[in-house]
Amino acid sequence: MPTTSLRYWDPEGEKFGIPTWPWGMGPDPEVMATERQLKARGLRPAGQAAAGQIGWRIRGGDRFANLFLVALAKKKRPMTPAMWASIRKALAARRVCPVCNTAKDYDISRKTGVCNDCPESGLEAAA
Repeated sequence: MPTTSLRYWDPEGEKFGIPTWPWGMGPDPEVMATERQLKARGLRPAGQAAAGQIGWRIRGGDRFANLFLVALAKKKRPMTPAMWASIRKALAARRVCPVCNTAKDYDISRKTGVCNDCPESGLEAAA
């Protein structure tokens, strides 16, 4: 086992407070899974606290991914028509220029804050 892996080897949770394993050496994915792994199975953590974590080092810093018990996970909630309508409304709002108040066929730049037809107004507002 490499020395860097030993840094995160704490299956009893004495060092980190919860059981911790190095990247690639975690528990069986059928028992504990990350949020992304749960999502891929159509599940969600359902408010449970993390039962463990995976640790790794990147660019000189420590990173951790929480692990949740698969047995306590619940099925993902389906999107309701109201949720879909809310998303459509939010996406449409990103296409309306606040200066000329016209709907465009592209998202308004977050950098300038205005459509491509109003570049002068966006530069003056940013200054």
